[in-house]
This record gives sequence, structure tokens and C-alpha cells, in this order.
Amino acid sequence: MSTRAKTASWNDVRAKRPVDEHAVAEHAARMEAEERAYRLREIREEQGVTQKELADRMDLTQPTISALESGDLDRSGLATLKSYVEALGGTVEVTATFGNRKLVLSPRP
Repeated sequence: MSTRAKTASWNDVRAKRPVDEHAVAEHAARMEAEERAYRLREIREEQGVTQKELADRMDLTQPTISALESGDLDRSGLATLKSYVEALGGTVEVTATFGNRKLVLSPRP
């Protein structure tokens, strides 16, 4: 008598637990937002600016900067993101995309 258990194929396992595509897409979007926020934090740190100093420049609180840098970009208003970037010496360009057409909405510096 064999004590060896039957091994399931990957297809068997997947069939028993189908992928929730919506959950995967939400997770991917959250990871992308966190990556963008991390890049902003990197730029701030490269300039030697603390969250508190940046918050003072923007007339915001340090926890607001912390939340933004933790991936809360989608909840941040465009004005806040623009202020963040400009407080570090950058510029923001807003572009609307309609299929292959792009329309720049922000004035160029």
C-alpha cells in the first residue's frame, strides 16, 4: 500500500481557486501608486528636504506629506500634487488623452 499522496496539477489548483481579476487589477493599481509616491519621496530626499520642511513650504502638515508619499496620490488633489512638485523646483504637465489624441491642459513654463 502506497502512502504517496496524489499531487494536483497547476490547472487543478487554479480550477478550484479562480483568479479574481478585479482584485488583481486593484492591487496592481495600488502598487503603481505606491511606486509613483516612492519616486516623489526619492526626489525630495535627494534634495535634502524633510517632510516637515516641504509641508511648511506648501502650507500643509507633515502627516499630509507622509500620506502622499505613502501612495495616497489618487486621493490627493491635482493642486496638492502640483504644489508638492513645484515646492521641489519641478513642473507639472497635465495631458488629456483621447485615443491617439493628446491635449496638454496645463500651461507650459
